[in-house]
Amino acid sequence: MRAAFDGAVVRHGPTVLRVCRAVLGPGPDADDAWSETFLSALRAWPDLPEETNVEAWLVRVAHRRAVDVVRRSARIAAPAGGVDDVALLEEWAGGGRGRSGRGRSDGGWSDGGWSGSRAGDDDELGEHPIWGAVAALPTRQRLCVAYRYLGGLPYAEIAALTGGGEAAARRAAADGVAALRRTVERETVPDQTVPDQTVPDQTVPDQTVPDQTVQTTPTMEEP
Repeated sequence: MRAAFDGAVVRHGPTVLRVCRAVLGPGPDADDAWSETFLSALRAWPDLPEETNVEAWLVRVAHRRAVDVVRRSARIAAPAGGVDDVALLEEWAGGGRGRSGRGRSDGGWSDGGWSGSRAGDDDELGEHPIWGAVAALPTRQRLCVAYRYLGGLPYAEIAALTGGGEAAARRAAADGVAALRRTVERETVPDQTVPDQTVPDQTVPDQTVPDQTVQTTPTMEEP
């Protein structure tokens, strides 16, 4: 069982980390949510049904742990679930989006269980410009993009996590992806400044006709 859980961390750890970073921004808050996701998963692992889609299950756990991180950061007690989660994350994002900084790479197994090491980490994405574009999305769009395109959840499950209907989740994800495409295209299209098209000097050269005065031959006098 321990080996199976270790394998799940290796296989799905990067996906969970990207989801946490999309929801909370890259930095210690996302790291905390990642670590707590796998601590929760470890406790629940023995009772997990065999047919469970482990990656989707971990993404759902990551959503709840991300919301818990925000609650602790904001030091407020808020109701959980759907619309309330989105409202809490939106308020938190508007207030400064938590702690910033690169993720830590310490941790590992201890007597108490999982302590923070992110198997299969993708730190090279920690400061990638795409995170800035994701962070700029409205909260609902950001969550729907993260859970659909990073976590692979169906829209019905996304709607259950974020509130609203399946159609609303689909629209939010589509709008978020369209906004990201516009941002990426704007930042990657090379400068298309029109080159100088000044017409070269076409002044007609001096065509003054040379002096054609008839030279008269001197008349020779007769002797």
